[in-house]
Amino acid sequence: MDVIRSALVGSCLLALGWGSASAQQVTDVPGSPSATTTIDGKQLPPPDPKFGGIIKEKASDSTPWWAPRVVPPKGAPNVLLIMTDDQGFGAPSTFGGVIPTPAMDRIAKAGLRYTNFHSTSLCSPTRAALITGRNHHSVGFGVVGEVATGFPGYDSIIRIEKGTIGTTLKANGYATSWFGKDHNTPSYQSSQAGPFNQWPSGMGFDYFYGFVGGDASQWQPNLFRNTTAIYPFEGNPKWNLETAMADDAIQHIKQLKEIAPDQPFFVYYVPGATHAPHHPTPEWIKKIGDMHLFDGGWNKVRETIFANQKRLGIMPENAKLTPWPKELPQWDSLGFEEKKLFIKQADVYGAYLAYADNEIGRVIQAVEDLGELDNTLIIYIGGDNGASAEGMLNGTPNEFTTFNGVEVPVKDQFLWYPFWGSDRTFPHYAAEWAWAMDTPFKWVKQVPSHFGGTAQGMVMSWPGHINDVGSIRSQFHHVIDIVPTILEATGIPQPDTVNGIKQIPIEGVSMMYAWDKANANATSKHTTQYFEMLGNRAIYSNGWVAATTPATLPWELSSATPPDVISGYNWELYNVQEDPTQFNDLAAKMPDKLKQMQDLFYSEAKKYNVLPLDNSTLARWNAPRPNLTAGRTVFTYSGELSGVPASAAPSILGKSYTITAEVTIPEGGAEGMIVTEGGRFGGYGLFLSKGEAGIGRGKAVFLYNLLDLKRTMWEGPELSAGKHIIVFDFRCDGPGLGKGGTGVLSVDGKEVARETMKNTIPVTFPEDETFDVGLDTRSGVAMIEYRYEPPFKFTGKIDKLTFKLEPFTPEQEAKAKP
Repeated sequence: MDVIRSALVGSCLLALGWGSASAQQVTDVPGSPSATTTIDGKQLPPPDPKFGGIIKEKASDSTPWWAPRVVPPKGAPNVLLIMTDDQGFGAPSTFGGVIPTPAMDRIAKAGLRYTNFHSTSLCSPTRAALITGRNHHSVGFGVVGEVATGFPGYDSIIRIEKGTIGTTLKANGYATSWFGKDHNTPSYQSSQAGPFNQWPSGMGFDYFYGFVGGDASQWQPNLFRNTTAIYPFEGNPKWNLETAMADDAIQHIKQLKEIAPDQPFFVYYVPGATHAPHHPTPEWIKKIGDMHLFDGGWNKVRETIFANQKRLGIMPENAKLTPWPKELPQWDSLGFEEKKLFIKQADVYGAYLAYADNEIGRVIQAVEDLGELDNTLIIYIGGDNGASAEGMLNGTPNEFTTFNGVEVPVKDQFLWYPFWGSDRTFPHYAAEWAWAMDTPFKWVKQVPSHFGGTAQGMVMSWPGHINDVGSIRSQFHHVIDIVPTILEATGIPQPDTVNGIKQIPIEGVSMMYAWDKANANATSKHTTQYFEMLGNRAIYSNGWVAATTPATLPWELSSATPPDVISGYNWELYNVQEDPTQFNDLAAKMPDKLKQMQDLFYSEAKKYNVLPLDNSTLARWNAPRPNLTAGRTVFTYSGELSGVPASAAPSILGKSYTITAEVTIPEGGAEGMIVTEGGRFGGYGLFLSKGEAGIGRGKAVFLYNLLDLKRTMWEGPELSAGKHIIVFDFRCDGPGLGKGGTGVLSVDGKEVARETMKNTIPVTFPEDETFDVGLDTRSGVAMIEYRYEPPFKFTGKIDKLTFKLEPFTPEQEAKAKP
C-alpha cells in the first residue's frame, strides 16, 4: 500500500508542476479534500496545479480531484517577531538598564541575548530592512518615507523584486499578521484612494491592526484594521493602543489556533512605544515614579547602567564608558525646576517602556497558554534605532514643536507638568536622557556612524533548538539578518520569483549558527556592513569601523546649509573587537587602514543604492513627491469626508488661501465641524460653535492652533436657519517658514472678524491627525474656549466647500531668501 501511495504522490505532484516529488512533504491521498503539501517555494505564488482526476461523460464514471492545501514544512515553528521603537541599547533591564522589562528578560533567560546587533539608526529604514532581509537603500528606504526623494535608494517603495518575509511565509502556508506601527507605506499612498500594494495587506500580511506613519497618539491614534480607519477610543477615555493592540493580537492568535491548530502563524508585533508621544497609563506612571529610578539625573543613571552592563556580561571588563559630550549639560549644572521637569519626563518614558514590555509579555503568555510556546520562535528587538534626542535640549510637551523648530522653555513646560503623558500632551524627553539611554555608546537616533544610533539589544528563543539558554552572543549582526534566520528556521527558501518577478538575493545572513553552544565564540558570518543616514556614514568590516563625525546635532532642527556631503566630514576609526564602545579613535594613527575602510564604504554604497549622498533635511522634507494634490490649487468637497492624510489634502502652510463654505442650517440652528486639519497639538478648524446650555450655539468660528502654544480665533454671528456662505481668507506676509499674516472671516458677504497672526506653523501639522470635512476625528483643535468633543459632526448640510490656494512662485521664494 505504501508503494502505491508513494507512486500516487510522485505522479500527482509532478502533474502539479510543483517541483520534484522528493522535495515535497504530502499528507493524505493526493487529490482528496484533506490532502496537504509543501511547495519548493521557488515561484510565488505557486502555479495553479493541473487537474489530477478523471473526467468522463457521467460523474459516476469520473474521479474527482482536489488541489492539496499548501502547508509549511513539517516542524516549521510559529514566529513572533517583536520590535519596539526609539529604544536605546541601555534602556531595558535586559541590557543593564534601570527600567524593568521582565518580558524581554524572560526571552533572554529562555534563549540568547545578542549584544552586537544593529539597526539603520532611523525608523522606517530599519523596518524596511527587517521585513525584507535587504539593506534599507536596496529597498528604497535610505531615509524615512516623509522625506523620500526620486532616487532608487530613497523613494520609499519596496519593489516586487525585493519581496517581504510576509509574502514568502504567506505563500508557503503561514497565517501572517502585522500589529502596530506601519512606517513603510509611502506617505503619498496612505489615503483612501490607495494604491494599497504598499500597505501591509499588499506586502504579504493577511491582517493588519495598527497605525500608518512615524508616530501616533496612543490615546487617539490614526488606527486602521486592514485599510479601514477605526475609532474605538471615541467615548472611552481610558482606552490605550498599547493594551488594545495586545488584546487584538491575543484574540487573533487564539482564533487562528482554535480554527486551524496545525497552521503556524507569523505575527509581526511592532508597537509605537517608545517613540514619542510617551503615553503610558497613569498606573504605570505612578509605579515607575515611585521607584525613583531617575532622581539622580542622567549622568548618574548612565554610570549605573554601565556598571550593570559589566556585571551582566553585556560589556566586557575592558570596555570604557564613552565621555559625556560638551554640547549637553551635566546634571549638577541644572537648577531645581529643570531637574524636577526632567525627572518627570524620564519617569513617563520609563513608564512607557515598562508598560509596553508588560503588554508584550501578555502576548507571549497567551502563546504559552495556547500550548504553543515550545513551537514558537520569538525574536524581540529592543528598538528600531537608538534613543531619540528629538525632544531638543529641554524636552517638549508636544513633539511637533521640535519638528517645526520651536523650543519650549522649561518654565512654560510646567503648564503641562501635572498631566505629562496624558492625552493632553504629545511628550518627548530631553535629549540628554537619550544619550544616557544609549549607554555605553556615543550619539543617538539618526546617527548611523556610531553605535549609540544603531546598537539594539535583541533576544531570541525557541525551546529545544537553542542549546545554550540564558547565554550571550557578541557576534556582529544587523536587522537584515532576521529574515534569513526565519527562513532557515522554517525550512522555507527565498523564492526565485514573486508574481513573475525575479527576486534580488537577500543581503543578510542567518544567525542560527550561533544557537549552538559550540559556536558561542564563533566568528560572525556577517563580515561587512555599511551604514548611512542623512549623509552621515560608517562601514563595519571584520571588527573594524570607520565612521564620519556627525556634522549636525540631531537635537537641533536647523535650516542652515549643511556642509559638503563628501568633503565636509571628518572620519574616525575604531577597532571594535578590542574597543566595543568606540572610545579610542585610531584615525590619526592608522591613516592607511582608514583609507582602506573609506574605499570599502564607497564600494558598498555603489552596490546598494546609497548614492547619491544627500545630507539635507528641511529641503528634503519640502521636496515635491508623487501625490494626489500636485499642481492643484482648487479643492471642492461636500457632505462628509474623514481621515484624509496630509499628502492628499489641501495644504495651507506657507501660503495665502481662501476657504469658502456654502452651508444650509436647519430650523433650530446647527453646530459642528465644517472642515479641519490637525488637532490638539496644532492645526485649524472652521466650525459652528457648540455653545453652553444653548447659549452661543451656532456661531461661525475659525480657529488656528499654533502647536498648542497659542490659539487665534475669528468669531462670527450665530447662523439662522437657511443658506449661508462662510468665507475665511488668509493673506500670508510673504515666503518663508512660519510667516504670519492677516485673516478675515466673512459671513454672507459681510466681514465679521479680522485678526493678525505673527507666526503660523512652519513645517508640518501633526502627522497622526487628518483632514476632515463635516466632522473631526481624533482630537479637537480647541482647548478651553469653544471646546468640543470629537467627532463633533456638523448638524447642518455642507452644500459645497472650496479651498483656493495661492502658493508663492519660485521667483518670489528665491527673492525672499537671505
